[in-house]
Amino acid sequence: MTLAARERIGVVGAGQMGGGIAQVAALAGHAVVLTDAVSAAAAAAKASIAARLSRSVEKGKLEAAARDAALARIETGESLESLAGASFVIEAVSERLELKRELFTALDAICAPSCILASNTSSISITTLAAATRRPERVIGMHFMNPVPVMQLVELIRGLATDDPTYVTTRALAQSWGKTTVTSRDSPGFIVNRILIPLINEACFALQEGLGTAEDIDTGISLGLNHPMGPLALADLIGLDTCLAIAEVLHGQLGDDKYRPANLLRLHVAAGWLGRKTGRGFYSYAP
Repeated sequence: MTLAARERIGVVGAGQMGGGIAQVAALAGHAVVLTDAVSAAAAAAKASIAARLSRSVEKGKLEAAARDAALARIETGESLESLAGASFVIEAVSERLELKRELFTALDAICAPSCILASNTSSISITTLAAATRRPERVIGMHFMNPVPVMQLVELIRGLATDDPTYVTTRALAQSWGKTTVTSRDSPGFIVNRILIPLINEACFALQEGLGTAEDIDTGISLGLNHPMGPLALADLIGLDTCLAIAEVLHGQLGDDKYRPANLLRLHVAAGWLGRKTGRGFYSYAP
């Protein structure tokens, strides 16, 4: 099964990830319904998408007509009920298990039985989320990288009950959006964050212990390992609250102390210094 461009994509959560997913889907020709629990968030996300696309037009990377057509395809929904006609829904809300479980139960009641429900979770079990629905075979993980319009990878995660048609449809959809896919078992952190979060966490320990400044640590890793961005700057981009949540899932479910979150990471989150989205993390950011 493949999704035709005319079929509607639902996106729940209008933050950085949800807005990026909506942008990519709309540019690929899909009608998109973008919703958020905060009523003004979806409209703000659409305005951000418009600004990003306009910058692409100014740089000669996108035609103005393509920008206008993509924006016309994005509808902002006032409630989850606006997703009733969607063929495929992607959840991109905060990385909290109970929030996601409640959302999947609600989507299961609203969306047609044929609709696939995907989660952009970066660490939470797809099998657990699927169990909150009456369609576990049509639930899958679709983990985008940040920023979504730029990063090529989409990590696909099959729950225990995810069937082959759901997997094939989801992989084809991601590829039609110009993405490269990898497939992971339903294990804490999946592939990317199982490896990335310990790197970020170890950088936090290094900073906590005074091994070097944030700039020294990031420059050393960036140039020494040929990474495009240092781990502390990357953590600020991802969001320190998200990094901590993933680290806690890894530590709690795998039971190995090598995954224990650094106290400095916990303190930054407790202080509300969450990275770029709050203007301060391991670095300070101008408004």
